[in-house]
Amino acid sequence: MTTTSPLDEYVTRLRALHREARPAGIPHEVVYPAGEITIPAHISHWAERRPDHRALVLGSAQLTYAELDDAHRRVATWMSEHGVSRGDRVAIYLGNSIEFALAFLAVLRLGAVHVPVNPMFQPAELAHELTDSEPALIVTSGALRPVLDACEGDILAIPVLQTDGNDEFGWAAAIAADPYDADDGDLDSLAALNYTGGTTGMPKGCRHSQRHMLYTAASAATATALPSDGSYVALCYLPIFWIAGEDLGLLLPFVLGGTSVLMSRWNAQEAVDLIEQHRVTLMTGTVENYLELMAMEDLAERDLSSLVDPQAVSFVRKMTPGVRAAWAEVAPQCVLRESSYGMTETHTIDVVPYGFAQDDFDLLAEPVFCGIPVPGTDVAVVELGTLKPVPLGEVGEIIVRSPSVTDGYWRNEAATAEQLVEGWIHTGDNGRIDEHGFLHYLGRRKEMIKVNGMSVFPADVEMLLAQHPGVDSVAVVPTDDPRTGQRPVAFVVPKGGSEVTAEELMTWSRENMAPYKVPMVSVLSSLPMTATGKVRKNQLADEAAALNASTGAAR
Repeated sequence: MTTTSPLDEYVTRLRALHREARPAGIPHEVVYPAGEITIPAHISHWAERRPDHRALVLGSAQLTYAELDDAHRRVATWMSEHGVSRGDRVAIYLGNSIEFALAFLAVLRLGAVHVPVNPMFQPAELAHELTDSEPALIVTSGALRPVLDACEGDILAIPVLQTDGNDEFGWAAAIAADPYDADDGDLDSLAALNYTGGTTGMPKGCRHSQRHMLYTAASAATATALPSDGSYVALCYLPIFWIAGEDLGLLLPFVLGGTSVLMSRWNAQEAVDLIEQHRVTLMTGTVENYLELMAMEDLAERDLSSLVDPQAVSFVRKMTPGVRAAWAEVAPQCVLRESSYGMTETHTIDVVPYGFAQDDFDLLAEPVFCGIPVPGTDVAVVELGTLKPVPLGEVGEIIVRSPSVTDGYWRNEAATAEQLVEGWIHTGDNGRIDEHGFLHYLGRRKEMIKVNGMSVFPADVEMLLAQHPGVDSVAVVPTDDPRTGQRPVAFVVPKGGSEVTAEELMTWSRENMAPYKVPMVSVLSSLPMTATGKVRKNQLADEAAALNASTGAAR
């Protein structure tokens, strides 16, 4: 006789609610437009059926599916001839570019492991991820090469493919190789290490497979009625090293046989030009981006009629009925909505509010309304650190189970055991599920700071600052900031005999950290501690707010 657990019963009930709530016309099962095949196989699939269809655009550079299929196979051959084989890690240290996309596909075709690296990283951060992942090859540009060369030790011995180089290790040589015939990848082997921060230690690599990538794209497309007839055109300025950018700028277009229009960075005028020129159907940006678009003097004369599902992300400014109404005046054919709920560990697109915008239902519900899971994904709210569900309507920790949940953290069994339990990932987020099955996000339990939408974890900044020779101890807390949403504030105790100043530490931080991580610094003689030896971060938070207020007044 088999018995069901309280969590099983809870999930069964939620699935019934979700089937009832799912918008009309949205399938309950995931649809795979080209079947369950690898990502490079999708490129070949569309190259056979739509050889002349635009696959990838950046500026004046455009590749059809036939050209994309040929070019990434050539890069795969070059990588193979230079020692990259199945299971090897390849670090791609680039901004949004055609070369990034080609290297990504080449790595997957070889059955190797894609390691996207933040191009804003400075030497200390870059060295951590390269040391941890141990790549067999690094793909980068001449502009970023000095940062790589500033690293020390064994990293300097790793071969480098430079995208603007002209020698044997330059892109011209890679793209001139013969096309690689095989597809050595599969759906279930390790295919990517997507690094994410944490509340303890430096960033850790989430292990993802090509099945995770494929499911994410296919389930998101199924849940939001995205077409696979070639009409899908995504505008992506989100960095594609970031897993959300990977989904929008690479996976969704390639799985659907559509077009990816990349931007190297956000520019409102350029975005409108590209929407008109390429008949963009979907874009994702911050609320600030949409406000900037709506502030353009000539926007009323521009053609935004191709947009079907524009999505906003509320990082600093929030989506409101007022913002949506203002957008409707310039683009009445589409509804501006929030994007999705997810995290790097789940490949990010887990719960969507698609189809619930009538009468601003989604925006007027208790913040933050996330909607219902994409087909194939289960979400539950449980007592913190357990698998015991809380009653509907009550607050607890959000956990997620899906075909795209990470297999675990790279070389970090302790973190894997803590967060991945019986197939469920513990998100560390507060949330509740209401009586209709809708998920509501109520904030992070983890000590995370959001700076212009980028995640900054205090422990990450603390460990980086601790590398400074004049630093004895450091504690980092967030403070609200009207320009960036939040910003990190570091309270530093110098080593005995050191006269290091706050200005020196901020200069050092700018040289060794991505810009969004650089903290405001205050030098103290000691940190406030509890009787049990823990830092009183609540006290520091008050001091951080006062420090930021005084600095802001002086700006």
